[in-house]
Amino acid sequence: MSTAVAATPNTVDIQNFVFSPAKLTVPVGTTVTWINKDEEPHTIAASNAGFRSPGMGHDATFTFVFTTPGTFDYICTIHPFMHGTVEVTK
Repeated sequence: MSTAVAATPNTVDIQNFVFSPAKLTVPVGTTVTWINKDEEPHTIAASNAGFRSPGMGHDATFTFVFTTPGTFDYICTIHPFMHGTVEVTK
């Protein structure tokens, strides 16, 4: 039995091998949650090595608190064609 997580404005869904939204803009101090809605495992890995999730199965989540402003690009290391960005504003 899995526990569903309700979508919030600071949530990125992983579904059909796509991060949705592909770009998320949040203020400093925001916690962003990624939810894997695919049956395949995925990861979240920042290109600047600032954060990295473990492998995430179906309905698994990963959260990260963005404490500095900037642009944070990330990929799924299992499926590197999957790209996303979090833009953190002051």
